[in-house]
Amino acid sequence: MSRLSFAHSRTVHVRTAAFGLAAVVLLSGCQAASAPGGSPSETSSTTASPTSSASAPEASATPVAPPAVYKPADASGKAQNVPVPVMPELAKENSKAGLEAFIGYWYAVKNYANQTGELSVLSTLSSTGCQLCGHMQKAAVDSYRDGRWIAGGTLHLATVEMDWDADTSPHLSRAQVIQDAISYYNADGTEGRPSDAATNDTFVILAEFETAWKVVDTGVIR
Repeated sequence: MSRLSFAHSRTVHVRTAAFGLAAVVLLSGCQAASAPGGSPSETSSTTASPTSSASAPEASATPVAPPAVYKPADASGKAQNVPVPVMPELAKENSKAGLEAFIGYWYAVKNYANQTGELSVLSTLSSTGCQLCGHMQKAAVDSYRDGRWIAGGTLHLATVEMDWDADTSPHLSRAQVIQDAISYYNADGTEGRPSDAATNDTFVILAEFETAWKVVDTGVIR
């Protein structure tokens, strides 16, 4: 079982060119021509009228804010700009590959909840009857209550195996999950409780598909 789940179940401490106007003026000089013999001849002068120049519209440069950079939590403060997981299209399929993709997404959303305390997505991915799912959600919320936070605790899904039978529901899967060590902090930055060491556990996951996949039960294989 995820230590984050039970560790927190055990405690509630947890971003011009200006075109500048260019004016071009064409000047033409007067030209006088004399006829042979000194007779006055017609003086011809050609004057070019000034060329009209239209000013180019002024280009304005709108500053673009740099993309927000993800910063994991540490002793100095909470995680920032945590990426929100996006469900892959495959995870919406009622198939063996679809269930495997869903399990990967479920753990990604659990990581998001553990780093933010935000459960709006995670809570929709399991049934109300999944008791451990409820404990995990409560632990994520408690970790951020009263300004607290955690650092570490990232879940890494190493392998997924399943006994797939299209005619059976719920479907049983086994997932090897490695969890990083966890540090707990109070709002003032002091240590909230002793750190937890990294773990490597195998979870059983029972999931069923109605209009979408939901986890109906889970637990650690002892």
